[in-house]
Amino acid sequence: MRKNQIMIVEDEEKLARTMSDYLRLQGYDILCAADGTEALNLFFQNQKDIDLILLDIMLPGMDGYEVLKEIRKIRDVPVIMMTARASVEDQMNGFERGADDYITKPYTLELVKLHIEALLKRAGKLKNTMEFGNIHVDLAGQRVFWKDTYVETTRKEFELLVYFMEHSDVVLTRNTILDAVWGYDYVGDIRTVDTLVKQLRRKLTDECTYIRSVYGAGYLFGRDAS
Repeated sequence: MRKNQIMIVEDEEKLARTMSDYLRLQGYDILCAADGTEALNLFFQNQKDIDLILLDIMLPGMDGYEVLKEIRKIRDVPVIMMTARASVEDQMNGFERGADDYITKPYTLELVKLHIEALLKRAGKLKNTMEFGNIHVDLAGQRVFWKDTYVETTRKEFELLVYFMEHSDVVLTRNTILDAVWGYDYVGDIRTVDTLVKQLRRKLTDECTYIRSVYGAGYLFGRDAS
């Protein structure tokens, strides 16, 4: 099943990266643009697949309002404006130009996720599940099933599994996994990854052979990992 695809238009690199990593863990495909021109080029190339746009207003060159105006000439895709401009006038300006929702900075990632889900549900496009072989993941409920049997996981175990599923057949280093699942500011060491992988393997039982250690590199998740 195709995942929902979200385009993030944000010129703050760290914020865009953090948002991208978080939403990928929630099961979304992500496209990123750092300015208005790049955003429009990406949109024109992928307009049939993009399900929602997170659009900053204050961008280099062409601002978010101009980007939204051009997008609305082509498609009525859900758009959430994301900006530090918190005045009622700014919000009205966004809605008048065709925005579907408006979030002011600073915001939490969980809040953004709720706004995204609400808009996708309203548009009839919300996809709440992921599947890989015998693993079925309920993204909304954060539940994991192996061959229809519920597997209880912690939040980090769940996020690790989703990250593996998002990057199947790709060798992932421990540092890459640590940054994606724990965040770039996490100060723990890479042995944390090994511990969580061990816990996840135990819960999925020996019958699940999708997670393989790659000597000297990290981990590989895939159907042929046995």
